[in-house]
Amino acid sequence: MEEEKQRGKGNRIILMPSPFQGHITPLLQLANILYSKGFSITIVHTVFNSPDPSSYPHFSFLPLHGALSETEASKVDAVHLTEVINVRCVQPLKECLTLLLSHDKVKEDGCVSCFIVDAALYFTQGVCDEVGVPRIVLRTGGASSFLVFASFPLLREKGYFPVQESRSEEVVVDLPPLKVKDLPVFQSKEPEAFYKLVCRFVDECKKSSGIIWNTFEELESSALTKLRQDFSVPIYPIGPFHKYSLAGSNSTSLLTPDKTCISWLDKQEQKSVVYVSFGSIVAISEEEFLEIAWGLVNSNQPFLWAIRPGTIRGSEWLEPLPSGFLENLGKRGYIVKWAPQEQVLKHPAVGAFWTHNGWNSTLESVCEGVPMICMPSFGDQKINAKYASDVWKVGLQLENKLERGEIEKVIRKLMLGDEANEIRENVMNLKEKANVCLKKGGSSYCFLDSLVSEILSLKSSTRRAQ
Repeated sequence: MEEEKQRGKGNRIILMPSPFQGHITPLLQLANILYSKGFSITIVHTVFNSPDPSSYPHFSFLPLHGALSETEASKVDAVHLTEVINVRCVQPLKECLTLLLSHDKVKEDGCVSCFIVDAALYFTQGVCDEVGVPRIVLRTGGASSFLVFASFPLLREKGYFPVQESRSEEVVVDLPPLKVKDLPVFQSKEPEAFYKLVCRFVDECKKSSGIIWNTFEELESSALTKLRQDFSVPIYPIGPFHKYSLAGSNSTSLLTPDKTCISWLDKQEQKSVVYVSFGSIVAISEEEFLEIAWGLVNSNQPFLWAIRPGTIRGSEWLEPLPSGFLENLGKRGYIVKWAPQEQVLKHPAVGAFWTHNGWNSTLESVCEGVPMICMPSFGDQKINAKYASDVWKVGLQLENKLERGEIEKVIRKLMLGDEANEIRENVMNLKEKANVCLKKGGSSYCFLDSLVSEILSLKSSTRRAQ
């Protein structure tokens, strides 16, 4: 173990996240994994949604001032915001990297080996080329969804974009088992902007020195095989990040989790609780919120519901609930503003996870052996949900109108129905594979070893070039 920690010693890695919860979390987890290999870590970040340095005293943090203000960021959607970052951060990042590479800084902090960046920040390839730093991409989503993103030009050529409601049940011939309704869309003021963003970051990934994935070979082998055929750069599926012993040791949450829910879970029967959380971005209407609330109550299953302030459009928090709802709920339900999700999913009382199917949530559910109720909203969530329900068969999709009777039916089916045992068995098999892949000789263990070797060789190549 000590020998492993020495491998990266004297070498600094610079990392930059995209400033959204689902992207910040895996990047900081990856930084912890690389730190455990002896590398020094510097995190470059926007001022908007900046990570908390006090949670990571073993890292250096450098904010990119002047690139984007909190006020600006609050007024645009995620696609537009990502595009703004790709324009505004060019000069600040160039100045930052130049400073880090200067002679005095290198002597003080160790030799800069490479720059690891979220795939959505495609502008960084040009900056890295200019300053002479190798760039490795972190793809925070799954390999299966990336394969779809890489197929965007083909899908447009074949008439699948823009997505048409009338073709929703049609199978996408080139990407089975996806149907048209499973193709990624994004709620943006400019729908075309999402298409252009995806095409640009896929193209820039192809110019990188490698792509890191928060997934594992046994979960997405067919997608990874296809990507290796289509991309000439090395591919490193080294996930699940959160299962590394050091990766979960610090909080990555931008919101403060309410840990009182754990003591509530302690009082519940094993595998009886439905945990509900739709992540850090998804928003629902008041009507949908009320149908979910009554569906949960009518299912007669205990539930833990994380309702982020701002989840319900037009409301601060729980105002739409009818008078007396919470009082009548009694001990059958527990509502918090944010939950310590990893801890919740590990809890023996949790029997199902009603999720938006963001990649982090999907992977965490798989790794803890918790079946899913899938309710995707946008982006890669629809693909993740399709794989969870139809390929891995570890969950059920809420496919029809979000209505209390339908919700009650799906909850009962997953918790008590004939399919429940089979789904539970499937997810437990994947949980075991996730554990094995991280052990010595496992797929992720070996790919991480290869990644560390590649980073060290990139450093040597950079030195020779200079």
